[in-house]
Amino acid sequence: MTISKISQMLADVTQYIYEAAMRIFGPNDDAYPTIGVQPFTGEPYKKGTADTW
Repeated sequence: MTISKISQMLADVTQYIYEAAMRIFGPNDDAYPTIGVQPFTGEPYKKGTADTW
């Protein structure tokens, strides 16, 4: 391997790691709606009812 190929491989690895770090630690790009807390509308847990089926 020549020095230029080693240098290019090192640059590629560095860019790959940098892009991964920027994706992890960058600003959040999720587009979830802000809906707030939802009330619980289910049945309360009763001990023993889950054992019957």
